[in-house]
Amino acid sequence: MNSIILQQPGTIVFGENCIGRLIDNRFVQASKRILWLITSPLINTLQPTLEAITTSGKTVELIDYNFPGEPTFSQFEALLAQSEQFNPDCVIGIGGGSVLDCAKLLAALTGNNQKLEDIAGIGLLNGRSKKLICLPTTSGTGSEMSPNAILLNETTLAKSGIISPYLLPDACYIDPVLTISLPARLTAETGMDALAHCIEAYTNKFAHPAVDIYALKGMELIAQNLQRACENGNDIEARSALALGSMYGGLCLGPVNTAAIHALSYGLGGRFHVPHGLANAIVMPEVLRFNMEASIERHATVALALGVQNKGDEKETALAGIEKIKEISRACGIPQHLSDIGIKAEDLSELADIAMGVTRLLKNNPREVTKTDAIEIYRKLL
Repeated sequence: MNSIILQQPGTIVFGENCIGRLIDNRFVQASKRILWLITSPLINTLQPTLEAITTSGKTVELIDYNFPGEPTFSQFEALLAQSEQFNPDCVIGIGGGSVLDCAKLLAALTGNNQKLEDIAGIGLLNGRSKKLICLPTTSGTGSEMSPNAILLNETTLAKSGIISPYLLPDACYIDPVLTISLPARLTAETGMDALAHCIEAYTNKFAHPAVDIYALKGMELIAQNLQRACENGNDIEARSALALGSMYGGLCLGPVNTAAIHALSYGLGGRFHVPHGLANAIVMPEVLRFNMEASIERHATVALALGVQNKGDEKETALAGIEKIKEISRACGIPQHLSDIGIKAEDLSELADIAMGVTRLLKNNPREVTKTDAIEIYRKLL
């Protein structure tokens, strides 16, 4: 059995209305200057918590994160300038994956002589002096659980990953109530992203029993509850199950990470500004069909975790699992073809070139992917 490193946030708080316990957090209590990075629709929801912390004698700075889509290097630099001016002891990020990724990097780079371009890659960050707390408002990216942050490089039109144990939060609060206001479309897309985390961790070349247990349970929870949450956003039972499934997916990201599904989605996001979860949802079935022959048994087990009946033949069961993913995706209103989101045949070679550059993820794939393979996968999705 290969060795593995498991790293998680220092404190994980999960449950309905657990945000109310944030005021008692030891890092909040010990901090004098607290920076909040938050999306404006949440400010009213969080007003009681903000007021409680402010009236406890803390100096609070609120930055409204209002960038559309995924953050770019230049957008992050603008946030960093504000953080440097305030010089917090603690950074609290509340929002989706983009907000949390930026909060993680703000905590790491505020007061740090390293620049953003110095730390793009794996293990290049030299430390973090600010405390970090993350509260997700989507059930998808798993950013609050992982040592990863992703920004869009405007020069290359590709996403740059910053991977470091210093990006793990000191604490995270996963409160399903914070996801209730998430629209059905975003619920679907972020849920499919979480599903991809779980599936790619389990079918990964570096899959490990210590992570498999999270991945399988995450698949089960998301498959059973995503459509429910899309159809009724107030279904707190479904929202809680999705939040837990997303948390499990996030736990998979550090030790095992993702593979070709994410690699092939990066160009769709960077070049064509397709939302990350949507891109993953569209490419997932064909990537799994491509990968299946490398590990039919594992792909059959994925199908069973998704709720598929055992067909008595591993390949048939695995194929049924792929159809189950498409069924869930369609039921949640997600487009099934690249042409549905404006991608043309002449775009495929460029998309494949971008995907081939995501070597940190492609090396995890159970089957080698060439540029020709990538183009063919995209072509089947047109």
